[in-house]
Amino acid sequence: MNWLTRLLSNKKVTPSPSVRLGRYSDVYKETEHATLWTQALDQFVAQNYLDSCTAFFQYLADKQEQNIYLNRQNDVLYFELYQGSKRIFGTANEKKLTATAKIAQLTAYHENLLRRLLEKNFDLKYSRYGIDKEKNICITFDTYNLDASPYKLYAALKELATQADKQDDLLLEEFKSILKETENEHLIFITDEEKLIKYQFIQQKVKTTFSYIEQHPELATQYPGAIAYLFLDLTYTLDYLILPQGYMMETLERIHRKYFEKAGNQQTKNNYIKSEFEQLLKRSKVDSYKELYYTKNTFGITSPENHNRVIAFIEKELPSILWYQQNGYPKVALAITGYIIGYCLFNYALPKPDRDLFELYYKIVEPLFFKDLGFQEEYYNEKLQKLNPKTIRTALENIKTNNYEAYPTLNLSIQKLNFDALHTFVISYLEMIKGSR
Repeated sequence: MNWLTRLLSNKKVTPSPSVRLGRYSDVYKETEHATLWTQALDQFVAQNYLDSCTAFFQYLADKQEQNIYLNRQNDVLYFELYQGSKRIFGTANEKKLTATAKIAQLTAYHENLLRRLLEKNFDLKYSRYGIDKEKNICITFDTYNLDASPYKLYAALKELATQADKQDDLLLEEFKSILKETENEHLIFITDEEKLIKYQFIQQKVKTTFSYIEQHPELATQYPGAIAYLFLDLTYTLDYLILPQGYMMETLERIHRKYFEKAGNQQTKNNYIKSEFEQLLKRSKVDSYKELYYTKNTFGITSPENHNRVIAFIEKELPSILWYQQNGYPKVALAITGYIIGYCLFNYALPKPDRDLFELYYKIVEPLFFKDLGFQEEYYNEKLQKLNPKTIRTALENIKTNNYEAYPTLNLSIQKLNFDALHTFVISYLEMIKGSR
């Protein structure tokens, strides 16, 4: 080993803070999981139902999330799995499988709440809401194993788990006077320091967006599409970086749904979205803090997509980016870039290189947020409005190296990046991503 090798090997590498970003996806599984899925199918066909269930739950297990707990005793399999703020527990034997999640506990009955649960049951395909002996609102799925193929189990348990995770926060928010929170020991609570950083970031991002729109009143009358881009970029940025739960998560999803509804004109939608963000600004620090925590997950809610979808999205929006940049609206051009990247991360489980490149984008354009959280790398100095080419190139080379085994043809044209200004850099960055495969 020569002196240079020794120097590099002794250099301490500061680990990145354990901050989670973006929505969980269950598509990034190891090769061994495909074998477990095949085993589950084979055992089901052979009518070895308990062995099939065991292999199925092992397939769902994520070592990083520690989301599955199994205990097989004689002819009974006891299982627990986690989805967000909820624990799903149940049993399986050679005849039947039953799974249940507790949503919240009733302290009094209310007609509107009971009607809500009844209406929800009509929307569910596999599971159903009910109330147990301890007055817990539960959601339950059961099936005879003769009809419990791994495909059905996956669809049914995903429905149950995602519904349970979503509805507990919404019902507790709306019916807080008659509902109590159930078990939450498995939640991963974050420090008040991290909560404060995220709370201040939410406030700052919303207010900055509002301020820019107020400073450019012509956007409302001449370019309402520009305001939509600004709001959607804001929506997806907060979703990815803050990873909120409860009320805020539902607000961001509601904004997304509202914008892509066919009914309503652009101005009406913009006004609606603005009112939603105004409500977020009014929420107290205490209420906001309650929605800032990490969770264990089993099922992803984003759908798998390939790189061609990313290419098509970039090609569709690139002319708009160039137009706003050339006509004196660089912040709108930057917002369209954020819209492309944020929309993809919000809706899709992307190939890992695309996901890594999109995450790096946020680290570049939101330097103060990541610095406050303890990240050491500085990709962009916001005060000087100056990019750091060396740090960015190193990060890109690391992405290429880390993905080489699965994506040996990954081609990042780093030399073509334009580091003159942030709004010109992001265009070249999108072009690099578009041509990476």
